[in-house]
Amino acid sequence: MNRIASALVAALLLTGSAQAQGYGPRPTRVERSELRDDRRDLEDLRNLLARFDAAWRSRSERQMANVEFSLRKLLRAELAESERELSKDWAQARRTRRDARVAQWGGPRATMWGRASAADARNDLRAEHAALRTRKAIARELDEIEGLRQPGALSYKRTLILELIQVAERELNQTRREVRDDRRPHGRRH
Repeated sequence: MNRIASALVAALLLTGSAQAQGYGPRPTRVERSELRDDRRDLEDLRNLLARFDAAWRSRSERQMANVEFSLRKLLRAELAESERELSKDWAQARRTRRDARVAQWGGPRATMWGRASAADARNDLRAEHAALRTRKAIARELDEIEGLRQPGALSYKRTLILELIQVAERELNQTRREVRDDRRPHGRRH
């Protein structure tokens, strides 16, 4: 097969792969679902913080125990979700790396697109990995001070909840960027 035919085949394979994976100007149903989930996660954490503050103000052991239970449950769910997202991002990074290799036969534009797509996938993977590490560290810290009601321990719990809120805000902003990038006429995102 000559070089032009090889480039044409590679370009067609890449285009077909991109279409099959949902590349294009409109966000996929999965992305809209992720956006909804990220918003709900953030709202749940903000509500939990409000409940924590109310329990602390009222010095209610029962309310604080309920908040701690809710926090553990929410954090377990967030850790499981992070693990799933990390697995999905690993697979996406492998796919885009493969597509970038194929794209080099499609000419300079295809090569540029393939590299940009692979870089985006690596960035998503790094961000998800960082979020998971942060959540695991917070979970360990919360385990160490669970049940403690001294002002210092309560203040530290509040700080940890605020850190979880920051992680959720970063994830929501990242998902928004992904959806926005996908809406561009020649979206590079996955």
